[in-house]
Amino acid sequence: MTHTVLLSIDGPIATITLNDPAKHNRLNPDGLKLLREAVETVDADPNVRATVITGAGDKTFCSGYDLGSIPAGERKDEGGDNTFEVVMDRIEAMRMPTLCALNGGVYGGATDLALACDFRLGVKGMRFFMPAARFGLHYYPSGLRRYTQKVSPSFAKRAFLLSEDFHDTELLAVGYLDWLVERAEFREKVAEKAARLAGLAPLSMSGMKRAIEQYAQAAPDMSAIRQTQRACATSDDLKEGLAALGERRTPAFKGR
Repeated sequence: MTHTVLLSIDGPIATITLNDPAKHNRLNPDGLKLLREAVETVDADPNVRATVITGAGDKTFCSGYDLGSIPAGERKDEGGDNTFEVVMDRIEAMRMPTLCALNGGVYGGATDLALACDFRLGVKGMRFFMPAARFGLHYYPSGLRRYTQKVSPSFAKRAFLLSEDFHDTELLAVGYLDWLVERAEFREKVAEKAARLAGLAPLSMSGMKRAIEQYAQAAPDMSAIRQTQRACATSDDLKEGLAALGERRTPAFKGR
């Protein structure tokens, strides 16, 4: 069976590849576990100075979490090491700089995977959407923080509350992407940025990365956010949203 997450280390640069292009590199509980293991392996290697996270194929970076796994996955891993939120937070906390090489479209939870990285390089023609409100899911707190902190409150509201789709140049304009390149230049630019990151002083890099993140973080009412998140996770609206998604119909939300 082909591994859905691949890890390669070439000198000071590690590359983690989401490797299920037939399913748009989506992540399920097993894939999240493999991703977490790859991150732990990289972070424990003192020789690694930069990590690239990318996807296989040329259509989609990642389509996010497998929605069919949401009810079972949350019950199985609640409080565990491999929930989507925990794995994204672990990527954000990596010791050395990370570059998300968006080889194609980015959807759902994968939009936060990209934000958990320090830099994002996209390919022209890529698209973005965050469908949480389309089926009644309340997104987890750290993901909402990253959207707000790393891009802007306006972008977070457009993505989550309006559930807008964004195209490549819009993503660059709002600051979601740091760079946008032609597909023919993509691999070369990824290698160039990774090499630059790997060539700078690692001690100061890791220290400044932590400091910048700490200065940027706010202090929201986590208890209230968690309470609302739990209410949405057991709501009739989420059940209806997931059912409608599977049946390809418009959901009829009741607000309960």
